[in-house]
Amino acid sequence: MPIEIDSLITSIEVELEQAIKTRDKAIGQVKYMLKMANQEGRSNLSTDETNTVKDLFTRRDEAKTAIEGIESRLEMAKRAKAEELEVAEQQRERHDAGLAKPAYDRVMRVGREERTYRPDVDRKGAGFLRDVARQFLFNDAEAAHRLQQHMIEERVERGPYLERAAGDTTTANWAGLTVPQYLTDMYAPAVANLRPFADICNHHDLPASGMTINISQVTTASGVALQASELGAVQATSLDDTLLTENVQTASGQQTLSRQAIDRGTGIEEVTMQDLFRRYATALDSTLLTQSVTGVSALCNAAQIAYTTGSPTAAGLYPKILAATSTVETALLAQAIPTHAVMHSRRWYWLQSQLGSTWPLFGNPLWDAQSGGHADNVGYNKGIRGRLPMGLGVVVDNNVLTNLGVGTNQDELYVVASDECHLWEDPNAPVYIRAEQPKAANLGVLLVLYGYFAYTMRRYASAIGSVGGTGLVTPVF
Repeated sequence: MPIEIDSLITSIEVELEQAIKTRDKAIGQVKYMLKMANQEGRSNLSTDETNTVKDLFTRRDEAKTAIEGIESRLEMAKRAKAEELEVAEQQRERHDAGLAKPAYDRVMRVGREERTYRPDVDRKGAGFLRDVARQFLFNDAEAAHRLQQHMIEERVERGPYLERAAGDTTTANWAGLTVPQYLTDMYAPAVANLRPFADICNHHDLPASGMTINISQVTTASGVALQASELGAVQATSLDDTLLTENVQTASGQQTLSRQAIDRGTGIEEVTMQDLFRRYATALDSTLLTQSVTGVSALCNAAQIAYTTGSPTAAGLYPKILAATSTVETALLAQAIPTHAVMHSRRWYWLQSQLGSTWPLFGNPLWDAQSGGHADNVGYNKGIRGRLPMGLGVVVDNNVLTNLGVGTNQDELYVVASDECHLWEDPNAPVYIRAEQPKAANLGVLLVLYGYFAYTMRRYASAIGSVGGTGLVTPVF
C-alpha cells in the first residue's frame, strides 16, 4: 500500500475536523450572544451584535458547504485506498498463479489449503507480528481472524507438539527461540494525584470564545427599614455591583515518540497518551487548590483557623473544623451550605487512627454517636471517602500541599460549599493532537495534549474555610 494515500486520508480527516470545529464554534457564539441578551432582559440585539450574528451565520454556512465537499473527498480517497488494496491482492494472486507448475492433470494432489503465514512469502514473520500488534492496538477484525485461523492450522498440523509429556524438552532448552511475552495490559502507569477536588466543583461549559470570565458581584445591597411615620420617607439605597474577572487558562503537555517506538512497540502510543491525560487532570486540580491569589489555599490565608499544638489529636482538630464550617455558613447563609472537607490522604488516615472515649454532643442519625463519623470503602479519586460527625463529606486530594509552615511539613484542611466552587471546562477537553510533520525529518511523532478552563471561588468573601498550623505537621501513627 503506497504511503501517499494514507497520508492523504489523514490530511483530509484533519481538514474535516477543523471545518466541523469552525461550524460548531460559530453556532456556539450565536447561542452565547442570545443567552446574554436574554439574561440582561433585552428584547433585541444591538446593531453590532446583529451584524456579528449575521457574520457568524455566514461563517457557519460556509463551514457546512466546506464539510460537504471535504466529506465527499474523504469518501473518494477511501474508495481509492480500497481499490488499491484490491489491485494489490489481484496482482499477488496472478503472481502466485504464474509460478512454474506442472499441468493440472499431470499432478497428484492431496486436498490442502495454504497456511495463513508462510515462510516462502514472509521469511521473517513480519505479517504475523503486525497482525498481533493490530489486533491488540486497534481490535482489527481481519487481523484477529488471521490469527485465529493460524491457531486452527497449528492444532491440525502440530497438535501433538502443543502439549508435551513430562520429560520432553522445555522452554529452558530453547532460550534463543522462546519469544518473551510482555503483559502490556498489566503495565504499571506512573501514579498521579488526579482531580478529586475538581470533580466535586460546580461544573459549567466554557464559553466558545474569549479569554476571561466576567461575573457581576453585588457589593452594595438595597435597603429596607421601618418607616418613621405615615407618609414618611421610605428607605432608598442604590444597588451597586463590582465586576469579578477570572482568566481562562490553558493546561498542556507534550511527548515526542520515535516512529520505531510506535511501529515496532506494543501499545506505547496509548500508554503515553494515558499518562498525559493523568498529568492534565493533576495540573488542573492542583491549580484550583494552590494557585496564588485565586486558588483555595490563597483565599484562606487571611482568615485561616489556627490549630497550634505540639501534641495534635483528632479531638483537638475537630472543633477547628467546625469553626471553619461556621465561617463558611456565615459568609454564604442561604446561598449555599458547607458540603465537603478537603484534605490530604495522610490527614484522613491519621484521623481514622485516633481513638477516643468522648463523642460530639449532637450526633448524626445515620450512624452511632460513639463512632463519630464514618469511612466509606472507596478508593482514591472515587468520590466521597467518608463523613465527619456533623455530616461533611470528606474528599481526599493529594494535591493539597504538605510543605507549609516554618518547618515546611504542615498540610491544610479546607471546608467548602461545592455549589460555590465554580469550574468552567471545554466539554471536549482535553484535546489530543498527533502531528508527524514537525518531527518527520527525525522520524518522530509529536503528541500534544491541551485544554482550556476557568474557575472561581471568589463570588463571596470567606466562602472557603480552612484549618492550618503546627497541629497539622506530618502525622505520627
